[in-house]
Formats: sequence, structure tokens, C-alpha cells
Amino acid sequence: MRRPLFLIQAKAGCIKYGVTMTGREIENLIKLLSRLPGLGPRSARRAVLQMLKKPEMLMLPLADSLRATAEAMTTCSNCGNIDVTDPCHICADYTRSPDTICVVEEVQDLWALERGASFKGQYHVLGGTLSPLDGIGPDDLKIDQLIDRARADAVTEVILATNATVDGQTTAHYITERLIETGVKVTRLAHGVPVGGELDYLDDGTLAAALRSRSVV
Repeated sequence: MRRPLFLIQAKAGCIKYGVTMTGREIENLIKLLSRLPGLGPRSARRAVLQMLKKPEMLMLPLADSLRATAEAMTTCSNCGNIDVTDPCHICADYTRSPDTICVVEEVQDLWALERGASFKGQYHVLGGTLSPLDGIGPDDLKIDQLIDRARADAVTEVILATNATVDGQTTAHYITERLIETGVKVTRLAHGVPVGGELDYLDDGTLAAALRSRSVV
């Protein structure tokens, strides 16, 4: 009786044994996919299996799309969004209002707001938040570029859409201080009860933020 093929790995002074079920190319693909946010080894393996079952419909078009996007992608020199053109499609859209700038931490925050399709102004991606513990200061973010954009005659309001974290709050406070010299109106996204949320299931911090952000009806 033939013995199964074992993969032997030496790591941290110990030897780990595991069964090799697929070829190296497939295993490499699974490892690469498992590095993506929200995908663990099991989810990556299921995704690869689906692509292997339908290579003409899934795998080959995906490979072509990934290569084309990787070759064409660029960072917008105006707002910091990731797109295939510079300026990006949002900045190049003449129907969007030029008098309002929404400031976000990362590109994924910009995309999240765009999914809601409720904001029709301009964006500015900071590229992170102030974090003294991580050695990230104002010079490491695109804050100076934001101040320059806020000085434009057309801009009347800057919306701070940073996350409700300690670093996000610190970054928003610093930007607010810097924007005083421009004379523009500075506002923040309201934090509190989500649509469809029940008070009994909310934490104390969310309830406190909801009370502070209350509005007249």
C-alpha cells in the first residue's frame, strides 16, 4: 500500500507534517487569496475550487481583469482616490458640487460613501490617521494638500468623515484647528443610532454619541 505524500516544513525549530492535496500552482493561488481581507484559508480554498470548476467563465476572465487593472491603476493627484485615470472619475465629474469636500481616512471609506449615492461633492483621502504610537504625524498624511484645496474660492464646507476611533477623533480635531485659517465651514458626520437599530442593543458610547448628535425634528 502506497503511503500518502507528506509535506515537511521546518518552522520555529519544530517539524510540521501536512498532506499535499494539490499542485504547487494551486496552493500558491490559495495562499495569495487567503491574504485578502475577509478571506481565510478555507474561504480561499472554496473560491479557488469554484474557479477551477469553471476556468473559462471565472478563472481566465479574472486573470485578465487583474492584469489589466494592475497595469492601469493609478492614484488621483487631486483627491487620492485609486482609479485607472488621473484625475479620477469622481474629480472629473463636472456635475458634482465643487463647494464641499468630504475628508476620509482611506480609499475604502470613500468607496463606502459612494455606495450610498447621497453625497455629490468632492473627496479628499488622508491616507491614514494621526497615530503617535505608530510614528504617524501630520507630514505623513495629506493634510497640507487638504488645506490648499480648502483655500480655493469655490470651497465653502469641509466634512470630516474620519472614523469614530481615538486616532480618528484626534485627526479630526487637528484638521479642524488647521482649517480655521481658511474660514470654511467645518462639519462632522453624525455618530449614533443606525437606521433600523434598537436602543437596547447599542453600547453606551454609541448612545452617548447619538444624544450629542441629536437634531430638531
